[in-house]
Amino acid sequence: MRLKLQPATTEDAEAIAALRNAVSDDLTFRHGKGPWTSHCTTAGVLFDLRNAMLFVALHRGEAVATLKLATTKPWAIDLKYFPKAKRPLYLTAMAVAPELQRQGLGRTCLAEAVKIARRAKAGAIFLDAYDHPAAGAGAFYTKCGCRETGRVTYRQVPLIYYELPV
Repeated sequence: MRLKLQPATTEDAEAIAALRNAVSDDLTFRHGKGPWTSHCTTAGVLFDLRNAMLFVALHRGEAVATLKLATTKPWAIDLKYFPKAKRPLYLTAMAVAPELQRQGLGRTCLAEAVKIARRAKAGAIFLDAYDHPAAGAGAFYTKCGCRETGRVTYRQVPLIYYELPV
């Protein structure tokens, strides 16, 4: 499947919330309750749209992938674990429809995020993943060229920090 990541609009908010919630439900079903067990709202997606660069990939009119890039540091990122970077972007809220995972869509999303970061003249992309053997995306990020920069527990949630070169 070819994927084109495009800037999200207010009309995409409900579909993005549904996609994020479907991913959360799938992780909870497969791995039990964890920090991934939460739902977002359309209002929350609209907040993201106003405060960051929100992207969506549509297939046949359905949201199949999404990610958010922001210049504002997320709450769970501790910069002492990252190398100095001029104007880093923070990747959060990346989601691929559960039925389409392991088909290269996530890898394509990351490649598009790098292109976006280059256009924004960012020095790096920083992100985190749950440090969980099955529910965490750490192995995926490593395969995609992300470099692990540290492991922490933030508010009782084990995380792995990554840097994605731009």
